[in-house]
Amino acid sequence: MLRLTINTEHSIQYFDVDLLKCLSCKICEVPDIMISYHWFHPARIFRHVYFSAFGPSKQEEEDYEDVPINKTWVLSPKVYESDVTLILNKLLQGYDNKLRPDIGVRPTVIETAVYVNSIGPVDPINMEYTIDIFFAQTWYDSRLKFNSSMKQLMLNSNMVGKIWIPDTFFRNSRKSDAHWITTPNRLLRLWSNGRVMYTLRLTINAECYLKLHNFPMDEHSCPLEFSSYGYPKNEIMYRWQRRAVEVADQRYWRLYQFAFIGLRNTSDVAHTQSGEYVIMTIFFDLSRRMGYFTIQTYIPCSMIVVLSWVSFWINKDAVPARTSLGITTVLTMTTLSTISRKSLPKVSYVTAMDLFVSVCFIFTFAALMEYGTLHYFTSNRQTKKAKANNNTQVQSPISFLLFSKVLVNIRPGTSLLQMNNIVSYHEEDDYAYECLDGKDCASFFCCFDDCRSGAWRENRMHVRVSKIDSYSRIFFPTAFGLFNLVYWIGYLYL
Repeated sequence: MLRLTINTEHSIQYFDVDLLKCLSCKICEVPDIMISYHWFHPARIFRHVYFSAFGPSKQEEEDYEDVPINKTWVLSPKVYESDVTLILNKLLQGYDNKLRPDIGVRPTVIETAVYVNSIGPVDPINMEYTIDIFFAQTWYDSRLKFNSSMKQLMLNSNMVGKIWIPDTFFRNSRKSDAHWITTPNRLLRLWSNGRVMYTLRLTINAECYLKLHNFPMDEHSCPLEFSSYGYPKNEIMYRWQRRAVEVADQRYWRLYQFAFIGLRNTSDVAHTQSGEYVIMTIFFDLSRRMGYFTIQTYIPCSMIVVLSWVSFWINKDAVPARTSLGITTVLTMTTLSTISRKSLPKVSYVTAMDLFVSVCFIFTFAALMEYGTLHYFTSNRQTKKAKANNNTQVQSPISFLLFSKVLVNIRPGTSLLQMNNIVSYHEEDDYAYECLDGKDCASFFCCFDDCRSGAWRENRMHVRVSKIDSYSRIFFPTAFGLFNLVYWIGYLYL
């Protein structure tokens, strides 16, 4: 014999039935009835029935000592396809999908949730980013309540167009695509209490305004905004679910230059001419990775600046070597500056990378100008010394002829005075010409060895032209090191 426990809504009944009668009975097919079998493990159901009817042997009892007894198994009512069809047909009979739920009574509350499948890539030139999400909306529609043993109906996209769906759109979207392969990626679930959940997969190209003042050490918060397109606040209210935003495994995201820091979700109300609309926003916090720009821009620019300092150790008489080295470094810095701007939009303000590249360009150009200044003053001084030597060799015959000519043509008693005046005039003119060539630096220091003495050069620093290279070997590296110290501390920590 077999004992059945039948649990209905009103009573609990116990029946002792024969095995064959149990197998041929149709009670299990009656809906809203729960049946319990007080047997052993279900895999041994027939053996247990055999034990109950005829009694087990001793060997068989030993074999099944580890099997728990009085195991209860509940059989749920069987659901037929025709029952679901009848429920759906009854729900859609007289249903108007053009009208929102509870129209004219109260606002429809839409609970939203987003599952972020992936983010990226981020396009800094067009200032947009790509995001792949599963977007879920849940609301209550009293017209879709039903009475059945099934508490939930899982439906596909064919049912979506037959019921009312919120007109949600993404406000900062430039392009949105729904996935249709192999079938529309949409899900619809109905609960017996009228609850509706609608989920779909979307790929969105959304706007993200990038502030590039600290590029490439910048951080951004890229928003994703959505709201109702036609229903104002008094018609539709959006709310976040408890677990509103979740993200997938970030190892497969195509962020490349960026690192995902975190996210936050907010809600706000936008005031427009057509009414007040509830706006839901998700902010994705991104931080730029500097590895690419360090390798492609910062290290090459620093190496070019250091390369320009090599000219300070080259002999100042090697004009072709030092000139070609200076021009090459300047042109290389110009090329690097142009390349570094290709990955950025044409903004009108100076970025952090622009500042670094510009300072590196100034250092390389200053190294070239240093040699130009050195070559000018040293060659000018050598030319004047050569002229002075030539004038000394020719001075005696010319002075004699000039002195004779003056003695013949001038009045008596004035020849010596006029001769002295002429000679002293030329000497003062040569000396003044040699000193005043450095008049640009006359107010600070004297640039000529010949000008070290003299009353008008007192209390001024004397700089030897031949030592400019030695001064540059110390000044340029020290200045560039101080600049890097201030630059990196200012942008990374302040």
